[in-house]
Amino acid sequence: MVHGCEGHALATSTILEAVSPKPAPSGALPDSDQIIRAVLDSLDDAKADEVLPLDLRGKTSLCDMMVIATGRSTTHVSSIADRVTRACKDLGVVARVEGLSNCDWVLVDAHDVIVHIFRAEVRQFYNLEKLWGVDRPDERQADRDARRAGA
Repeated sequence: MVHGCEGHALATSTILEAVSPKPAPSGALPDSDQIIRAVLDSLDDAKADEVLPLDLRGKTSLCDMMVIATGRSTTHVSSIADRVTRACKDLGVVARVEGLSNCDWVLVDAHDVIVHIFRAEVRQFYNLEKLWGVDRPDERQADRDARRAGA
C-alpha cells in the first residue's frame, strides 16, 4: 500500500495505473479539446466544486488549458485526482501527478491541460485565478450580489 493524504491508503495499483504510459489508440496524442472534455467530465463525475476552466492558448507556452477545481477534503482531492488521471489514461495521455503526499493541492499535468485540485482553504490562499486575471467562482457571485444590492 502507498500512503498519502493524511494516512489514507491508496492502492499501489491505482497509482501505477494512473501514471503508466499507454499509447493513444491511433498512435497520436489526443488534442487539448479531447483532453479537456475528458478532464471536465471526470471532475463532474467526482463531484468537484467550483470548477474553473481557463483557456490559455496564446497566453503561455505552459499549456493550452488550465482547470482549477476544489475538493471538500484531502480524501476528496485524492479521489478527484484519481478520476482525472484515469480519464487521461483512457485517452492514452500520460498524466504526471504532484502533491498526492498531502492532498492539499494536487497538480495533474496532462500534456496540454494542467489541472489544479485544491482544498478550499488552500485554493483561497494561493488564488491562482488572479494570476490569469480571473475571479474565483465565489468572488464572481459576491460581485454580482454587490451589484444587485447597489442597483
